[in-house]
Amino acid sequence: MSATLAKGVHLHVIPTEKYKTVRILVRFNTLLDRKTITKRTLLSSLLETNSLHYPDQVKLSEALAELYGASFGLNVNKKGNHHWLNISMNLVNDKYLEDSHVMAGAVNFINEILFHPNITAGAFDQETFVREKENLASYLESINEDKQTYASLALQNLYFNQSENQRIPSFGTLEDLEAETAESIAEYYQRMMKEDKVDIFVIGDVKEEEVVGLFKQLPFADREEGMGAIFYEQPARNVIEERLEQEPLAQSKLNLGYHTDVYYEDENYFALQVFNGIFGGFAHSKLFMNVREKENLAYYASSSIDTFRGFLTVQTGIDGKNRNQVLHLVSKELDNIRSGKITELEMQQTKAMLKNQYLLAQDNSGAVLEKEYLHILMPARYQTADEWIRQMEAVTIEQVQEVAKGIQLQAIFFLEGETIDE
Repeated sequence: MSATLAKGVHLHVIPTEKYKTVRILVRFNTLLDRKTITKRTLLSSLLETNSLHYPDQVKLSEALAELYGASFGLNVNKKGNHHWLNISMNLVNDKYLEDSHVMAGAVNFINEILFHPNITAGAFDQETFVREKENLASYLESINEDKQTYASLALQNLYFNQSENQRIPSFGTLEDLEAETAESIAEYYQRMMKEDKVDIFVIGDVKEEEVVGLFKQLPFADREEGMGAIFYEQPARNVIEERLEQEPLAQSKLNLGYHTDVYYEDENYFALQVFNGIFGGFAHSKLFMNVREKENLAYYASSSIDTFRGFLTVQTGIDGKNRNQVLHLVSKELDNIRSGKITELEMQQTKAMLKNQYLLAQDNSGAVLEKEYLHILMPARYQTADEWIRQMEAVTIEQVQEVAKGIQLQAIFFLEGETIDE
């Protein structure tokens, strides 16, 4: 059931006996904007660290211990044109305890975190702010040390050169972080609380009326209901963007970005899922078996899809001297799928893996909540589990071919490893 707590603030209760614990998700949703991405990341850290009445980590941990060791965390991520700030809690079900009120205590805890942050005189606590800003700066600097992640983000930056918002990682940039102050983040906190669309989910063996009664106590104010489209659509270009960087590395990174023009659960969605599994999504895929195993030209080779941005990526770790050979082989495997060189075994293995992934997700309360959230955002695209499996299993080789024919290379990022002096 769903209940409206205020205009633009909705509670969704999913009673089920499937899980022994209760999971709560509070999601603040706004349109993706370069100017606020880093603010939201730093804000999530500040809200997670302490509050007005729990001014340090010890007090915060004690409050969670009183809730029989409930887990709690905040994070940010993006999906298409939307940017999410998430608060999640996992707690023991009151049914398994004598004379306990863990659910009521969890709602009070969320109330404290959201509505009583450690802000005085229009600014976050300075000591906390400085520490969390430094921690986030260290994390952002460390991204450059993880070359696989660095190459992935560099490809995104190259591919989405028509959108400043899409180029930026979901957690922001060091450049934007430097400008933030305890006052600027406190000001943004007020804006988020007033303007973001909010959805709250509770899943577990709970009584709906009881949960609604507890969450109605949260003092949310009305805000605008509507949200812009979640899908980011970037038209394909005739020119392939290329960038080369060199660093003293033993292993080079060659990442490729493709335009698919296929989006979440549209008519070609399932054919794209099967295509990706055959191309580079699984250990039996053509990229893994041929580029990595047979030709021994890559340390790793895989593909992944983003169906909220019509974006497919290929990630490889290679010896720099093999760049052109690997490019040729990746292109050849894509052409093989386009021409229908797909075995029945490849189709069966891929469909079995996709089905297994999907069914495993049904046992994960977090994954179930994500599916429910997308159902709320896009009710017309909702699929029951049976429908999802039926449509995926009905995909033909010809449909996979057609999807492959529409995939266009748009960007090549090559991080070349230079010779390392002994």
